[in-house]
Amino acid sequence: MADYKEIISAYQNLPGGIIEAYHAIQKEYSYIPEDAIAAAAAAFDMPKAKAYGVATFYSYLKVGKRGKNVIRICESAPCHVAGAAQVVAALEEELGIKMGETTADGRFTLEFTECVGQCQATPVITINSKPYGDVTADKLPGILAEYK
Repeated sequence: MADYKEIISAYQNLPGGIIEAYHAIQKEYSYIPEDAIAAAAAAFDMPKAKAYGVATFYSYLKVGKRGKNVIRICESAPCHVAGAAQVVAALEEELGIKMGETTADGRFTLEFTECVGQCQATPVITINSKPYGDVTADKLPGILAEYK
């Protein structure tokens, strides 16, 4: 696993580089460690509060630990009408956690998200940004098996 300080330094001289650095850190760690925010603040010569603000402004970026595989379910109206609540219940039962939680082994985190642009195939989940459409409770074991 690459050190977040090395990742930050690769983007240090680019305009808007802090956002790119955060994306690269999250790709490596599945989240942005708290210490990486302080390192980014120093590298990009800004107050820690501003660096934290950048990290928390974008819904895609997450500060603090989360699972290796991040499962996000769309909670927009089309997915809701198509049965997202049943998919949420099935995910929670299958993984033994509630929305917003991470499994004890650190493999999965469940999160809500807004529209992922796949409204033709509702309800939609993403796992590590890979979309799965027309999801039903019956399809979940097969989808999750790819990540276990």
